[in-house]
Amino acid sequence: MHFSVIIPVYNRPGEVEELLQSLAGQGYNSFEVIIVEDGSTVPCSDIVNKFASELKINYYFKENTGPGLTRNYGAERAKGEYLIFFDSDCIIPNNYFTRVEEELAAEYVDFFGGPDATHPSFTNVQKAIGYSMTSFFTTGGIRGGRVKLERFTPRSFNMGINAEVFHSVGGFSNMRFGEDVDLSLRLFEKGFTSRLFPKAFVYHKRRTDFRKFFKQVFNSGMARINLSKNHKGSLKMVHLLPSGFVLVMSAAILLSWAFPIILTLPLLYTFAIMFDSLLKGNSLTVAILSIVAAWVQLYGYGLGFIYATWLWVVHGKRPNGAFTKNFYR
Repeated sequence: MHFSVIIPVYNRPGEVEELLQSLAGQGYNSFEVIIVEDGSTVPCSDIVNKFASELKINYYFKENTGPGLTRNYGAERAKGEYLIFFDSDCIIPNNYFTRVEEELAAEYVDFFGGPDATHPSFTNVQKAIGYSMTSFFTTGGIRGGRVKLERFTPRSFNMGINAEVFHSVGGFSNMRFGEDVDLSLRLFEKGFTSRLFPKAFVYHKRRTDFRKFFKQVFNSGMARINLSKNHKGSLKMVHLLPSGFVLVMSAAILLSWAFPIILTLPLLYTFAIMFDSLLKGNSLTVAILSIVAAWVQLYGYGLGFIYATWLWVVHGKRPNGAFTKNFYR
């Protein structure tokens, strides 16, 4: 089976080198790599050239249009039976493609995704953010590889799709945020099927500090409103939980001066995060940072959702993202 790996890049040559190094170390070699530079001011062409003898690799430079349309640009030039999308801040385990082929050989599926994990080389902040994005206490553990009871919605940091299926729905939309969820929803609406491949994980660095992480999840919260408008019935109760968390925890903190017992709720949640992070094998430092990451994630997503709802309901404006200019940074 032949795969086309498509990677959009914006000003991240160092990350691209790590990613390509991991792809060069694969035990499976029936894949091509397509790097699409999305109008970068710090291009990675020199890095790509270093791997020309180790990988079947093509490099393209285009004007900046955002991640979704940049992935489409690469898909239009791909030759593989399946398209696999990675973010530039991923490191790929050397058995990744073998795992994917085993899953596809066992049972065909139109599109799929895998979980992410934390690499030992990541910084403590990245490890904490990685914990938060995969923890039961923040996401229900789904993004950490837990098998989902309902249909699985892949994310574009680790997403594969049959090439013909991809082109049949026109690829990614021009949404700046939530474009991967939008693609999955359009595929579901056309009757295509997806599945989680639990063993096909990648090491995903995510953001390097909490300020950037907040911007990322805030925009994800805003994107959920657009997705609900574009796809009727896609808004579920679980998407409201971060906003509920913001309201309940904020009320508990504000009222604690009059009713100190109310502080028990945020304190219990905080200790649960720390102990769970420790049980996952993280250091005490990472466990403490995991508390910050969890609160940043839930408050960021929840506030983004609330703000987008306000824009839509009160002002009649479709939210496009509060931090559009900082998406890649």
